[in-house]
Amino acid sequence: MSRESGSETTLSELSLKDLASAAKAAVMNSYSPYSKFPVGAAALASSKKTYSGTNVENASYGLSVCAERVAILKAVAEGERKILALAVFAPTEKPVSPCGACLAVLGEFADGGARILMLNEKEEIRSTLDKLLPERFNLKRFNLNPKER
Repeated sequence: MSRESGSETTLSELSLKDLASAAKAAVMNSYSPYSKFPVGAAALASSKKTYSGTNVENASYGLSVCAERVAILKAVAEGERKILALAVFAPTEKPVSPCGACLAVLGEFADGGARILMLNEKEEIRSTLDKLLPERFNLKRFNLNPKER
């Protein structure tokens, strides 16, 4: 079952399905011995390349990293600067949303229309960055160019 929430960005259904599959596959590599809450994510860059990630926990909980940030940061480390969509998969009763920190990181590399797919085995919820984090902090709103600092 699929539910839509928010506005549309033009991405093909095939690319969204592939992104969802990549997120689902990524959950298999989760390192979540403390929370027992595995999450997989996949980010689709403007190059049309997909980068997957999974949550990596640490005994010092604050050093743990969410799956979404792993996927986004892998893309950035490979030279990508524009994320078009992000899929998040968790084997939970209901699909889970990216946390605020992950949405803020996504906001650095995506515009407000970036698609966000939240899914589990039975359900998919589609939204956008603007819908999930409408008034996010962004220096671009102040016409500040980070390269000039």
